[in-house]
Amino acid sequence: MLATPIYLICSPSPHVGKTLIARIMSEFLFLKHGTALSLDVNLNEPSLVDYLPNITETADLIDTYGKMQLMDPLVIHDRVPKVIDLGFHAFDEFFKLCEEVGFIKETARRYVAPMILFVSGAERISLRKYEMLRRRIPPASLVTIHNEYVLRGGPCEAMHGDRILRIAALPPFLNRYIDRLGFSFTEYLRNEKDWSTELHQWIRQTYSMFRDLDASVMVRSPFRSRGTDIDSLRYTRAD
Repeated sequence: MLATPIYLICSPSPHVGKTLIARIMSEFLFLKHGTALSLDVNLNEPSLVDYLPNITETADLIDTYGKMQLMDPLVIHDRVPKVIDLGFHAFDEFFKLCEEVGFIKETARRYVAPMILFVSGAERISLRKYEMLRRRIPPASLVTIHNEYVLRGGPCEAMHGDRILRIAALPPFLNRYIDRLGFSFTEYLRNEKDWSTELHQWIRQTYSMFRDLDASVMVRSPFRSRGTDIDSLRYTRAD
């Protein structure tokens, strides 16, 4: 049977561009599949729910009820791709919970395919937590995100042998532009006719990278027949 994909965007470090990556991944999945669910586990504002309120739900790990509200949708084979924007404050608690409930085994049993997208930081804690995930997560399900705007020197050497996706750095004025609450990556591609603009190229490059990543999950995914037509952009706006 084919699987439902889940993308967990996480980092133990603040200010590494995690929510930006969750935003663009959420919009890409909505564009590709025509449906998506994003779960926002953050304390900071603005957060993912502020950017994509129509496809995002908030969650927390404060008590047993909150934990179950977060975990229950993640083990359902409902053919809806999911993105979790996990705040750095919840990093340890979430993976502790995953161990307690046997999340990896449970998702495999229920035909759900989780992908852990670890956003690398410059602090020593980033390497420590990455090594922890290495011991717990199957190699095919763990990907390092190198956000070049935040981490100019690249991930530490210990991560170089593993799978790394690089998000190219944009100039500061374009970063401020895409940080606006009303900004949509997909709508920009639809409305900006000049494909040579730096932002247009950046979005297309990032969407193409996520398309390739999603294809590795689509081997077991029910969305294989839909494909991704980034050029035509025929689907409905995500936000």
